[in-house]
Amino acid sequence: MTDTASDKPLAGLIALVTGATRGIGRASALGLAEAGAHVIAVGRTQGALEELDDAIKARTGEGATLVPMDLSELDGIDALGGAIHQRWGRLDVMVHAAAQLGDMTPVSHLEPKVWDKVLTLNTSAPFRLIRSLEPLFRQSQAARPIFVTSGVARTPRAFWGVYASSKAGMDALVSSWADELENTPIRPVLLSPGAMRTKMRAQAFPGEDPTTLPDPSEIAPLVVELARPDLSPAAYVEFKAWKAARA
Repeated sequence: MTDTASDKPLAGLIALVTGATRGIGRASALGLAEAGAHVIAVGRTQGALEELDDAIKARTGEGATLVPMDLSELDGIDALGGAIHQRWGRLDVMVHAAAQLGDMTPVSHLEPKVWDKVLTLNTSAPFRLIRSLEPLFRQSQAARPIFVTSGVARTPRAFWGVYASSKAGMDALVSSWADELENTPIRPVLLSPGAMRTKMRAQAFPGEDPTTLPDPSEIAPLVVELARPDLSPAAYVEFKAWKAARA
């Protein structure tokens, strides 16, 4: 059977996915690959990246580009941008899903080292990604950088201080950047997945029955839609609202 444009709406595009070895990042990588994009998968564990590559090959017949790295080592992000420039000269899609929850504790009880670690990955890494990758996005006809956020960034709650702060910082950063890009074809998106069956969710709510939550695979069609160059996405998208509109 010959692929059609509707089968592969992202054919020929280059897509970077961080946190690609599990949860929303893994589901996004698989969805983007099935939609025709070549995926650059970033994750901390080589073995998990290879498992993802096997899954992509099984579904598409094509492999991914695997990048084992810890985004908390910020200088590596500049090297990543340089490597993408050398090989492809552009970047069309990004899904930044890598994040860390930190400790669920009163703000006054937070250890400074935990605060620094969470803010480095959840806020500083997105800044460094923007700084490193904007020139590559500008070489795309319609770049779609997607940042996975959280509802607690806009509605903070007790014991979520470090995570909520880090995601609120990322949201403000991305929104400011989006305003700067108003007259370009780059359209940054903040994607709020809501409650989902992920390892981070289980860490935050250890007593919750995971079978009551959506599987991360359910968000993949939305990620593909947001990545499409022929559509103009909203600046802030909630998975729950998107799903309800299609029910």
